[in-house]
Amino acid sequence: MMERRESAQERVAELGERVAAVQAKVDDATGRRDTAQAALDEEAATVAKEREVVAGSVPADLLKLYEKLREQQGGIGAARLYQRKCEGCHIELNITELNEVRAAAKDAVVRCENCRRILVRTAESGL
Repeated sequence: MMERRESAQERVAELGERVAAVQAKVDDATGRRDTAQAALDEEAATVAKEREVVAGSVPADLLKLYEKLREQQGGIGAARLYQRKCEGCHIELNITELNEVRAAAKDAVVRCENCRRILVRTAESGL
């Protein structure tokens, strides 16, 4: 009986150590998660402030269109036109569409014919 009791006590001690090791790992992971979450919250607050400043400089009608498209398109209302492709839907614009974009005034709002997002023309797009 005493041997069995001793064996059981050893097993309890061993399992207690394993539980403590696992709990230490859980605590470490929880701490890292909380630190990462705090950093993400801080970054989100900074981005929200920056967005507010930028949104204040955008004409109301354009901002309204952007917000509507953003809601319809899963959070992305505008996409860069790069190497003849809309980076929103990743479809290459045909030559007619490219010519229309080229002919549009620099301050004109141009949209992708496929996904309807606002196309952002940059120096890299060559347009």
